Amino acid sequence: MSTLNRRSLLRAAGAGFGHLAFAGLAGAATAAKPLAAKEPHFAPKVKRIIFLFMEGAMSSLDTFEYKPAMVANAGKSGPGGGVVTPSKFAFRQYGESGAWFSELLPNIAKHADSFCYLRGLHTDTPAHPQAVVQLHTGSANAALTRPSMGAWLLYGLGTENQDLPGYITINPPPNFGGAVNYGSAFLPAHFQGTRISDQGYLSNLKAAEERNLQRRHLDLIQAMNQDAASSPGAPDPIDGIIESYELAFRMQSKVPDLLDLSKEPQSVLDAYGVQPGPEGSFARQCLMARRLSEAGVRFVEICQGGWDHHTNLHKGLIQRSRQVDQATGALLTDLAQRGLLEETLVIFGSEFGRLPMSQGMDGRDHNITGYSMLLAGAGVKKGFTYGATDELGVKAVEGRMHTNDFHATLLALLGLHHKQLTYRYAGRDFRLTDVAGEVHSQLFV
Repeated sequence: MSTLNRRSLLRAAGAGFGHLAFAGLAGAATAAKPLAAKEPHFAPKVKRIIFLFMEGAMSSLDTFEYKPAMVANAGKSGPGGGVVTPSKFAFRQYGESGAWFSELLPNIAKHADSFCYLRGLHTDTPAHPQAVVQLHTGSANAALTRPSMGAWLLYGLGTENQDLPGYITINPPPNFGGAVNYGSAFLPAHFQGTRISDQGYLSNLKAAEERNLQRRHLDLIQAMNQDAASSPGAPDPIDGIIESYELAFRMQSKVPDLLDLSKEPQSVLDAYGVQPGPEGSFARQCLMARRLSEAGVRFVEICQGGWDHHTNLHKGLIQRSRQVDQATGALLTDLAQRGLLEETLVIFGSEFGRLPMSQGMDGRDHNITGYSMLLAGAGVKKGFTYGATDELGVKAVEGRMHTNDFHATLLALLGLHHKQLTYRYAGRDFRLTDVAGEVHSQLFV
């Protein structure tokens, strides 16, 4: 059989898998078991990550970063122009740590003593598309697409569960970079994220007849692969594609059941606030994230858009906070009760922050020079604040952490040295942190 005919049959057989949004179907592999678990560079503090991404730049100054100087300087001209405008929402302190939260986040605030507060973050660009891509890939340079941080993690560590993808993105950012935010770029395609919706898996081909036909397709491809491998002048290795098909086949029985939220007790559904329609989207995502993490998925990202409040700040924050507060609090409680929070790091944050000055009648403009994120769970100090912005919350002045530093720190928590996690492409070694990055171990337990 010619190489051309082998590849044609391979493509035809692969079509039997319908519209599976699985990375491995996209390209050739470099090894027969590319997703096998790998040893980290050193002992990890974290086994997996759940990233709760608030797309659009959530205003921490109205939610979980209280600045009394905004009240004292209300109505005065702020740095760079504009009028300093305090939050309209009431703040109070929670827990032994005395962390401040506004009335918008009462359920998240209950976990005040569980959080590690990153207060000195800064990044390079105030444009959403570039900043979102930089947060996810380490680079805002559109000229060269880089692998996502989840892809780098999978490349470095492999997967815990060989029947499931190691990297899943639920409702990924649709506008700012699109698939770049969970792609593998020049890394082998096995390492990009598997995309699902908050309604569940994108394909559910469970009929016995269909699965039997797919099994026959796979058996044919395996036979072709063995034939090709033993032939003189064999084509490029296709073992990786075979492995991808096998994983996709297994996923079709595992993933739909795993994401069937009807299997959860009503008390759990109520705790998360699961309900039909858009209002329940984030709650469904959070519960899916817990189920996926519990099953061994190493990196899960879920996305809540709509935080770009140049206008309608007051009502917009009420709506968005209502959609995420209960579910986020429930996720942290659920993970803790199941013993999963001891080995899982939960990240809550945006691509950048908001300024203390007003924009128009009811809005805040972008702030890339100083903003906050929340970390909870494995590897980080609890009830601990790392870094700070100035008295108005404009610039990071202590514990300054650039996006490259943030990535280096996350990799270190997972047992990976960011300078050693490299991939050679176009004549040079690339890494998530490019040529920068400093590990901020001061926040580690």
